[in-house]
This record gives sequence, C-alpha cells and structure tokens, in this order.
Amino acid sequence: MTTKEIYIGVMSGTSMDGVDTALVSIDNDGIQLLASNEYPMPLALKQQLLDVCLGQDTNLQEIGKLDHQLGHLFADAVLKLLEISGYTANQVTAIGNHGQTVYHHPASDTPFTIQLGDANIIAVKTGIDTVADFRRKDMALGGQGAPLVPAFHQSLFRSTDSSVVVLNIGGIANISVLRPNQPVIGFDTGPGNMLMDAWCSLHINKPFDRDAQFALQGETNPALLAMLLSEPFLSFPPPKSTGRELFNLPWLENKISQLPALTTSSAEADVQRTLCEYTAITIANQVGYYQCGPKPLLLVCGGGARNPLLMTRIAKLLPNWTVDTTQNQGVDSDNMEAMAFAWLAQRFIHKLPSNLPEVTGATRLASLGVLYPKD
Repeated sequence: MTTKEIYIGVMSGTSMDGVDTALVSIDNDGIQLLASNEYPMPLALKQQLLDVCLGQDTNLQEIGKLDHQLGHLFADAVLKLLEISGYTANQVTAIGNHGQTVYHHPASDTPFTIQLGDANIIAVKTGIDTVADFRRKDMALGGQGAPLVPAFHQSLFRSTDSSVVVLNIGGIANISVLRPNQPVIGFDTGPGNMLMDAWCSLHINKPFDRDAQFALQGETNPALLAMLLSEPFLSFPPPKSTGRELFNLPWLENKISQLPALTTSSAEADVQRTLCEYTAITIANQVGYYQCGPKPLLLVCGGGARNPLLMTRIAKLLPNWTVDTTQNQGVDSDNMEAMAFAWLAQRFIHKLPSNLPEVTGATRLASLGVLYPKD
C-alpha cells in the first residue's frame, strides 16, 4: 500500500473507563496518530455491564439491549472524534471496533469469547465500513483469541541486541516480548488496574486511584500479598489470557475475608497498596524472565503508565531494565490499543494476516475480523 489510508480504532477495555477512539493514517512508512478522544461511558450502562461480567443473573433480552446500546455508544464516539478532528466519514476507509468484552473463556472444552456492541449500528450510523469480531477467528483456529496487540507492537518496535518488552497496563496487564532473532511472545500477566479500580470505587467512591494517593496512605500486607500471589493463573505457561471473569471484586473480597485484620476500615488503604504491589510483582516476574542482551527495555502504555507508585515499583523490581513509556518512543501511550484496532482493520481490509500463532496458540496465520458494510 503506497497511498495513505485513514482508519479509526475504537476500544473499550476491561476497566470500562470510557471509549477510546483513535484516527490514524497508515501507509508503507507506518502508522501516524492524527486525532484521539476518550468518550464517556454512562455510569448506568457501565454498572449493567459490570453486573453481566460478574455473573449476575441476566437474560437474552438484557444482552440484546446492551448490544444495541453499545452499538450506539461506539458510533457516537466515532462521530465525536470526526467532529473534533475535522475529518469526514468519506475520508475514512474503515473503523476497527473491538467491542466490549463481557466474557472471555478460551480454556475450556467449548472455548468462546463475547464482545458486545452491534457493528451494524456503528457502520450505518457513522456511514463508515466497520470491521469487528476480531477474536473468534483466532479461537476457531485453536488460539486464545488474545492478546491481539503483540502483532501491532511488532510492527512498531524492533529489538536489536537486547529484549524489548511492551507492557500495556489496562484493566488486565499484557506484554509483548520482542527478542533478537526469536519469535514474538505475548500474553496476559494478570491484573493491571482492574482490582485497584474496583477497590477505589467501593471505598473512596472514585473510579481510580489518581497519582496513587490512596495507596500511598497504606502499607503492603504480606499475608494478603502471599494469598494473591498463589492464584494458579500466574503460573500457567503462555499462551494465556484472562479477564474480569477471574480477577474481580468478589474474588478479592473472598481473599480478604480470610484475613480478619483487613476487614476494618483502617486497613482499606493497606489493601490498595497491596493491590498495587501485586500488579507490580506479577508484571515484573514475567518481564524479568525474558531478559536478554546488555540493555533490556520495558515500554509501558495504558492507564497504569500514569500511576507513579506502580511505575516506581516495577522499575525497582527490574533493576537491570530501562523502564520507559511508549510516549517517549513516539507512540501515544494512552491510545495504543485504539490504534492497534485501527491497524487490525487495515490488515483485514487488505487481506493481510493479523494474528501471531506463536502468541495466541492458533494453528495458522489469519486475517482477523468480520466486515459490516455501511451500505
């Protein structure tokens, strides 16, 4: 592809903080971010989605309503991005829409994943062809359907004589491992911001711990930390992926209930500090395993990159690594995943492979996604 094409990526992650949109240009020289925006998710809709994710009783009618509402939400997010950027729908080749994951269950006799957000509504309302349903083709080929961003990271960054690891800290933390002359490795390390955000919402009525102010009021509790670190998922070999169906508030509260000293209100900040340490350790343990070369580099993106305590702890736990953000390497750290789904849409439109079997476990390369035409 020699001429530039314009794509829009739409991403709503496990944190459900809002809908991230990125408008990018793509050609043979790479990808360039032209505009971005975070579109708010109504609190009532977020709570309904959380209820579904946490296994509360639901029915097909409720799922259908959520699918419809999210379709309009994603479309409105795209329209707002166009308004902000000054671009028009006819200038955009396609939208890549991740959808809102409400359940991801690859490790079973009947593996499946569910993302809501009717892409027909997005295509019709925006007047732009939309590519969605990126994960299920990979799963049909025996893969985990996740993570999908390592292929994008590989297109952006290259290792020379040392490891380069790209760490995305969203609700879940995942890494892409780039090593000289070796296949790409990528997988979910465990919770990113998800547990910290849930605890903040419950105890200080805030969606996240800005600048780690809540965590810094407490101390790490060794007993709770040891209990959290005993989670079997952490010792599974890759490929592996996880989500809110495992790491959630009831899971955490069950652990805390076994430690009476942490059930008092004075211990709430201690739990937050412990959760931050838990995320840092689970990330560092996995990243450190892939160290090679004289100057290993860890590049962080996602909301967790703005948590100063988390970043400090990761750097402390990885003393031989240079820890930096993708922002300082020329790639917007807040919009990495939205850009990735714009890139995945471009790969689909041009019938190019977009999964990495060595990452997901799929039996072969495939061009992921399904096209929902505007007409």
